[in-house]
Amino acid sequence: MTREEFDQFCSGLKATTNVIQWGNSSVWKVGGKIFAIASVWGDGNHSKISFKCSNLSYQILCELDGIIPAPYLARAKWVQLEHQEALDDATLKSYIIEAHSIITGKLTKKLRLQLGLN
Repeated sequence: MTREEFDQFCSGLKATTNVIQWGNSSVWKVGGKIFAIASVWGDGNHSKISFKCSNLSYQILCELDGIIPAPYLARAKWVQLEHQEALDDATLKSYIIEAHSIITGKLTKKLRLQLGLN
């Protein structure tokens, strides 16, 4: 999944916002809390996608080739794809949806109602 495809997919999830920060990283949030990031590293020709995941998904994903604990975020159960082929697009999309859901679940009931996230 390219950064453009990543941004397009994340923009379709409910109540999301996007900011560019940390050296041109595309940071996706729901209710002001981050659920996925596409960072540009190295030569700038590819993005490394990171996302929040469940405890079980974190354990499974960290055992796969091309996926590592996300720098600075691993303690909160985030993973980072080292290259675009680490997960196929359909699988990556399902994990991004799960990340969105995990973060949505951490929002207050009042905020979820305000954002239309029942």
